[in-house]
Amino acid sequence: MVDAPPPGPATRPVAGLALTGVARRYRGRRGSTVTALEALDLRVEPGAVVGVVGPSGCGKSTLLELLAGLQEPDAGTVEVGDGGPTPAAARLAACALMPQRDLLLPWRDALGNAAVALEAQGVGGREARRRARPLFERFGLAEFERARPAELSGGMRQRVAFVRTLLPGRPVLLLDEPFAALDAITRAEMQQWLADALAAEPRTVVLVTHDVEEAVFLADRVAVLAPRPGRVVAELEVPGSRPRDRRAAVTDPELARLRARALEALG
Repeated sequence: MVDAPPPGPATRPVAGLALTGVARRYRGRRGSTVTALEALDLRVEPGAVVGVVGPSGCGKSTLLELLAGLQEPDAGTVEVGDGGPTPAAARLAACALMPQRDLLLPWRDALGNAAVALEAQGVGGREARRRARPLFERFGLAEFERARPAELSGGMRQRVAFVRTLLPGRPVLLLDEPFAALDAITRAEMQQWLADALAAEPRTVVLVTHDVEEAVFLADRVAVLAPRPGRVVAELEVPGSRPRDRRAAVTDPELARLRARALEALG
């Protein structure tokens, strides 16, 4: 079992999110237009965790990149916080994106990999490692500070990547299938670990996943996207409070009915 981290506050106030009438189109082969998202509306309350599920190619990763300020919509608005439509630079400053792969640097130890996030903001290497160390202790990584990525299991690498995502203290976390590459047992352990970590370090979270069970377990609400062009076709409130116990959640009849509704909405 993965030890639950003790409580700890976020370093910035959490912020809400809103996408309204969002469309995103790309130039395809031979000049054709590919519409990834169309008329997409999604609102995330401050401090909430929303799981986004949908078939492959429906624009889930594009949605995260729009929120993160890495792309701009072709139509509609993206808002982070309470100030109306938010420029890309402001979204980039408010959101931390954790991609599918851990992207750890093989020549750095685990603590140094986590510290990269602060070094990119101009913090010196020694100071960045000092700031990272308390999170390593909180999230069960203290014994692995000097381990290189090749010496870490897949679950441990994802923990380091998550700490790296948390360190800048941004109020919004965007998680793009963070456990997709893990085996089933490790994935289940990491889902429980993430549930406890988010309770310890509250943020506004958008979690993209192909796994309906994962979304129901971790989120306050599940948004189901249609096949491309992606748009929200169902929003399902998850009963009960977070963090949940995964073993109990697997057999909970109410959550089972919710998973069935989400799968039905996926078609």
